[in-house]
Order: sequence, then structure tokens, then C-alpha cells
Amino acid sequence: MTMKSPSYKQVIVPMNNKNKNEFMKNSGNYVININRLFKNIKSEYKADYIKSEKSSIIIVTDKIASALDLQTIEQYVKSSNKIDTDKVKTLYLSQSKPYLKIIGLSYFMNNSKTPVLLDIIKDVIKNNHIFNNINITLRPRIIKVSPKLDIAMIWLDM
Repeated sequence: MTMKSPSYKQVIVPMNNKNKNEFMKNSGNYVININRLFKNIKSEYKADYIKSEKSSIIIVTDKIASALDLQTIEQYVKSSNKIDTDKVKTLYLSQSKPYLKIIGLSYFMNNSKTPVLLDIIKDVIKNNHIFNNINITLRPRIIKVSPKLDIAMIWLDM
């Protein structure tokens, strides 16, 4: 079983390279100041660190941000020294989808030529304690791993 961790905990702040370089010089202090702001507004939210990407900075946090938390981060970034606020675009949360891939299930049911049914996969997921806190957003996809092997790969979008 392989799981890609959710990236919804990343707040993306698009900005030009000059702003990004200036901001990253004091990123450690900015994390401390952002966390102080969250403490002042009694938010349970906490910034872990800031990293630089191609055309943005990413503020990695411990929880998924609420609208108030996003607004707090945006106000802080735009009020920072040496930052041209006209070149900082509206920040947003990452839009990638986490997924869960299950490998090793039999592709054919009971030594027949009938592929495993989607209803059976859904029942297994529903009745297994490993999947208690997982919400499936799309229909699971069943893919045969190899023409010669009788192994299925189940792809779940969450």
C-alpha cells in the first residue's frame, strides 16, 4: 500500500523572483512572526517552515488553513519589509489530490476469467479498519498490473 500525503497544508504565495529572494532571506523570522500572529488571534494553526519554488513561496503548515488563517498570512506577507506588494498575487491552498494505491489483490475472482468487481472493492474498503478515516471522492479504478500476472492495482482518489 502506498499513500501520497495530502499537500493541502501548503499555502502558496505567488510572487516575482526579486520578492521571493528577499522574503527567503529572513524566512526563519517570518515563520516565528506568523506563528505569533496566529497565537494572538487564538488560532490553532501553526506554520512549520517556508520553502521556495519556481514562481512562489510555499508556507508549509501543520493543518489545513481556514479563511481567517489565509487572510492573516496574506496580510503579514504583504506588510513585510522589502516586499513589493503589487507583485504579490493572492495566495491559495494547493489543489493537488491525495491518492491511495493498493497493489497485490487478485485481478480475477475465484480462478475465473471475471475481473474483480468494483462493489467487492468498495465493500473491502468499507469494512477494513485501515480505511476508517478515508473519504473516497471518485470511483476507484481497477487496473491489471501485467498481462501475465493475476494482480490488480486499485487507485483511490481522496
